[in-house]
Amino acid sequence: MPTQSFPWSKNYDPGVPQAVDVPDLPLFSMLDATVREFGERPAFDFLGKKYSWAEIGDLVDRFACGLQKSGIGRGMKVGLFLPNSPIYLIAYYGILKAGATIVNYNPLYAEHELAHQIEDSETDVMVTFDMTMLYGKMAHMLQTTRLKKLVVARFADILPFPKKIVYSLFKRGDIAKIPESSNILWFSDLTAQGTEIAPTPVNPKEDIAVLQYTGGTTGTPKGAMLTHRNLYANTLQSVAWFADVQRGQEKMLAVLPFFHVFAMTAIMNFSVAAGLEIIALPRFRLGQTLWTIHAKKPNYFPAVPAIYGAINTYRWRDFFDLSALKFCISGGAPLPVEVKKAFERNTGCIVVEGYGLTESSPVVCVNPVRGRNIAGSIGLPVSNTIVEIISREDHKTPMPVGERGELCIRGPQVMRGYWNKPDETSAVLKPTGEGDMRLHTGDVAVMDSDGYVYIVDRIKDMIITNGYNVYPRNVEEAIYMHPAVEECIVAGLPDAQRGEIVKAWIKRKPGQNLSAEQLKDFLEIRISRMEIPKLIEFRDKPLPKTMIGKLSRKDVVAEEKGKSS
Repeated sequence: MPTQSFPWSKNYDPGVPQAVDVPDLPLFSMLDATVREFGERPAFDFLGKKYSWAEIGDLVDRFACGLQKSGIGRGMKVGLFLPNSPIYLIAYYGILKAGATIVNYNPLYAEHELAHQIEDSETDVMVTFDMTMLYGKMAHMLQTTRLKKLVVARFADILPFPKKIVYSLFKRGDIAKIPESSNILWFSDLTAQGTEIAPTPVNPKEDIAVLQYTGGTTGTPKGAMLTHRNLYANTLQSVAWFADVQRGQEKMLAVLPFFHVFAMTAIMNFSVAAGLEIIALPRFRLGQTLWTIHAKKPNYFPAVPAIYGAINTYRWRDFFDLSALKFCISGGAPLPVEVKKAFERNTGCIVVEGYGLTESSPVVCVNPVRGRNIAGSIGLPVSNTIVEIISREDHKTPMPVGERGELCIRGPQVMRGYWNKPDETSAVLKPTGEGDMRLHTGDVAVMDSDGYVYIVDRIKDMIITNGYNVYPRNVEEAIYMHPAVEECIVAGLPDAQRGEIVKAWIKRKPGQNLSAEQLKDFLEIRISRMEIPKLIEFRDKPLPKTMIGKLSRKDVVAEEKGKSS
């Protein structure tokens, strides 16, 4: 790739390569290399119970062996229905070593969503915990879908003493009663059958490592086929970007769920490749997260903007020592400029905004850590990646510097396509004429002369009011400038006269007063009159969020539709 011709090349941090070599190896070879190099170093800390990389490697091999002896291997889909835990990491790499494909599942999905994904992906086996809230759903799926077997791990087994005892005694209601059945395999039994794994040939460029379903914000979720090479490449691209990371010496905080593509690559696989200790929490709780940073001193903390915003406004924040944090990676949603500035001011930690999507494994762009870290920009394309701003009219002509167009991506991290959806695949993956494919993201962006990319908005989220294009992100950024605003979502609602009108949902900071008229006056000099929300709804409670903590535009719009139905 002739990197010298790209404007972003000259703005990389020192030590960041223009290209990384991606070995023609399966993804699990990355874990094997780390086990060899850092075997005795700490690998995982789960609520105080710790594992070394050697212990993780041994359990992965044991799980892979157990799967194979149970007839689970090449050509099969194995689902993960788990919160962050060592079991997730072990099962993930064990499934790959057994030759099977991973399908990630969101534990908060409703049963009809789970059933659809099981049938669509052709998942035959599911790994879960013996927790009532998880096992209960899967037991029903075992009876009503194509699902054939459950692999069940005991949650108490991964807790340290005395938490294990406390959980077993006082949380009995949370532990499912599981009958003996040929359809139930115990994780502990599978890992007790040795470490002899039958060799399974892997074609890294073609074989699917993970079937990762999109969020489904605009319709039925689709399974992105992420190959071994896609994920290996994106992990190496991410590690290369953060050249200051000390391999085998530092710690990564994991509060985002591993089943989400951002955390899977930027936290879990990143840590595996760099030999970092993963400090994992089963889910994000503000107080617990701050205590964990204070007590366990992680160096890196990837999260979504809503989490950084929550820390900014937490009344007890200053009682915690957050000084061990070196940098935070913000992804999953646009990072409001004011949230970034406030977090850096409050913690002394550098926050770099990045950008990615399921279809690109996901990392595409990240701001430099030491160089120009531009608030409001998603940064520069990472190594081995070409970002192009393409005309929305003909879908092939590159736009001039500073002109809006659709953000398109070329690189080794771009998916093979959507599972069993050739039409949807051809709609977003288009040949360039240069022997590769261009991924059309559906995001409106501009690129400056230095190669920095700025997301204007999602094409699907754009509001058309009286024939005028309004981009919700632009309005949200203006609203966040008001010191009384803690959270906001902007979306379009149907209107008989205008086509759509702009509405804002806002949560004020504690103790702050702000009226709709005051906010409109504030916005007068910051955005156009057409962009100023016609409707403003203030809420006392936090705005709805997705499982990873992203503010959910889909949910507020659905609530609005429910009011009128």
